[in-house]
Amino acid sequence: MNKRDNYIDWDTYFMLIAKISSMRSKDPNTQVGACIVNDDKKIVSCGYNGAPTGFSDEIMPWNREGDFINTKYPYVCHAELNAILNSNTDLRGCTIYVDLFPCNECAKAIIQCGIKKVVYLSDKYNGTDENTVSKKLLDECGVKYEHFNSPNKSFTIEL
Repeated sequence: MNKRDNYIDWDTYFMLIAKISSMRSKDPNTQVGACIVNDDKKIVSCGYNGAPTGFSDEIMPWNREGDFINTKYPYVCHAELNAILNSNTDLRGCTIYVDLFPCNECAKAIIQCGIKKVVYLSDKYNGTDENTVSKKLLDECGVKYEHFNSPNKSFTIEL
């Protein structure tokens, strides 16, 4: 008997872990997950966007519009930052898989902890000032980034 030949590749596996992590997010509009992997293809951390530890997501303002203080933006921790902070290991040289291209604040955290590659699924904010700054930071600091491109974009998982 031969081994099964329709298994998923490593990039797809890690992006699916990021997608599954995003399912923990309570954000009603945007769910983002992140998965950090070392050179040995071992997952060293995961994260998703949500309220900081100890800040109840029941009182979290999930609004996208209105007075800044009454929106989610000053409160939410992004998936990349959560994955970095959730790690208990050195992240230098690692790759981070994310649903959404990192914002400029997350790009700085990615650079500071030594992650060397970003694999992203969506770049829906491409061309915005925040996105342009993020790419400038990553480029200048030698962090590679690439769009995830899988031949199979849809998966069904039975539990």
